[in-house]
Amino acid sequence: MTADDLIAVQTLSVGIPAQATLDLLEGDLGVRLSKLLTSVRVDIDMVEAADLADGSPAHTAWQLLRDQPGIGWVTAGKLLARKRPHLVPVYDQVVRCVLGRPESFWFDLHAALRSVNWALHHELIALRQVAELPQTVSVLRICDVVLWMYHRTDHQQRSCIGA
Repeated sequence: MTADDLIAVQTLSVGIPAQATLDLLEGDLGVRLSKLLTSVRVDIDMVEAADLADGSPAHTAWQLLRDQPGIGWVTAGKLLARKRPHLVPVYDQVVRCVLGRPESFWFDLHAALRSVNWALHHELIALRQVAELPQTVSVLRICDVVLWMYHRTDHQQRSCIGA
């Protein structure tokens, strides 16, 4: 985890407590997270991935972060999405409000991206091309932006707390 990662995540409207920041950058938490992330491929897309189950390195990394004081499930997901943008999606209060609380958001999104000959995946790639964004912008990030643009205003006006 780098300072750039922490700053990038904070631009997504989350804060990371000072102690957790120091532990991620210079402490045991950063070492443990790095060991887990070395087992999570950087070159694989969620549409292809199958190893996101409980106990997998990606899920274990999410749990490790989630369980830190002041981090929680949203920030943990955003940190991992920063480190593995093609594999780990952003799942926050706005996305939860749009999509509800599936038993496993990662598995449900993986299945949705693959259904009907990868139709959703191809649609998101097409949106990225229309927007003239580079391929470094992940399909998952395009999905997140679409969901936010679709619901953010309603979410704020109604003070949604998720389905």
